[in-house]
Amino acid sequence: MTIILTDHAKKRMAERAISFKQVQETIKMPDYTVQKGKKTEAVKKYGERKIKIVYATKDKYIKVISVM
Repeated sequence: MTIILTDHAKKRMAERAISFKQVQETIKMPDYTVQKGKKTEAVKKYGERKIKIVYATKDKYIKVISVM
């Protein structure tokens, strides 16, 4: 499924030095997920760093809303 980034998510990725590859890996192979309404929070640990991706699954794509 295609992953689309919002402008907000792109800005947060740049601010936090998070790569698109890390976003993909966190969505596809998270350590755990939390469902919050129509949004999903995927969390994955990279060494000492924990990355959280907030996204919504649409019919043909995944829309990344925020990256923490």
